[in-house]
Amino acid sequence: MLRLLGILVTVVAAIAAAIITWPQFFRLERTFPIAQIVSLRGAVVVACLAVALLALLLCLVRPLRAFAGSIVVIALVAGILNAGILVSRGLGEATLPEKTDAAIRVMTWNTAGAATDAETIAKTAVAMQADIVALPETTEATGIDVALAMKEMGSPMWVHEENYEGWDANWTTLLISPDLGDYAVVESTSGSTTNTSEVPSVVAMPVDGDGPIVVAVHAVAPRQRYMEAWRTDLRWLADQCASEDVIMAGDFNATVDNMARLGLEDGTLGRCRDAAVDTGNGAMGTWSTDLPALLGTPIDHVMATGTWRATGSVVLTSMDGAGSDHRPLVVQLEPAD
Repeated sequence: MLRLLGILVTVVAAIAAAIITWPQFFRLERTFPIAQIVSLRGAVVVACLAVALLALLLCLVRPLRAFAGSIVVIALVAGILNAGILVSRGLGEATLPEKTDAAIRVMTWNTAGAATDAETIAKTAVAMQADIVALPETTEATGIDVALAMKEMGSPMWVHEENYEGWDANWTTLLISPDLGDYAVVESTSGSTTNTSEVPSVVAMPVDGDGPIVVAVHAVAPRQRYMEAWRTDLRWLADQCASEDVIMAGDFNATVDNMARLGLEDGTLGRCRDAAVDTGNGAMGTWSTDLPALLGTPIDHVMATGTWRATGSVVLTSMDGAGSDHRPLVVQLEPAD
């Protein structure tokens, strides 16, 4: 009886390890709680190693040796595979290439409302030579303060926003350099949906039609009661990347694992590719600042269609004490031609 129980537990453990490692194969990457677990691959690696160590100790008990040995193998294989996925996405590049005349730098930072002051945001954006700044959970008033501070530092910005009223999390602000031309916020309909569900995103189009569509993103967090809204948000965002020239940046509340099967051709989400993955920072967690970057979850992204080529990115771990629970992500894009 105990032997049969051991075999059953081993089989269940193997299936669970397979699902956590490759949820896309089972079409579970946007299903609770798999979606949440797979977003923390660094923590999964640590957990697998801890299980392997515990099972290795159990191997000292003769009646449990076969069962414990099987668990050791399963845990080690799962840990190695998850670690390999992290390595393939990039364990962190700390610098950006020199900015060229044709380059655009995009910064996204979920500022957690009043937790991050406007002066800090402005100084960071100017230091990173940002041309586009996506600020989820940032009110228009704060966005204007950021733009005024940036103007005083020699980097003026136009301010655009969308809001669902209420507290700071119900706002998303987008700053765009006048060097990129005039932009206007538009309503973008996908199916019967005109925006992300619970918190807003900003879709800005160039007034003269020359330049990229810019989307400042904020999708709802995948809490259990918001799972369907979260899935709808990701589909809506994928549809925003249907055009040829799009730049999206913000808090997607999703990792690239969660976006499986939402890409077109070689895109991560719609026709957009994830710039951090393409430039060696795809495994660096942008949330939460309470965790080391490699144990956190990379849910803040900069994405662009094939009109642009990502040449560098950096996750600013130096801002962990600035107030927000998110880290800023900065990406350099160059025209693909």
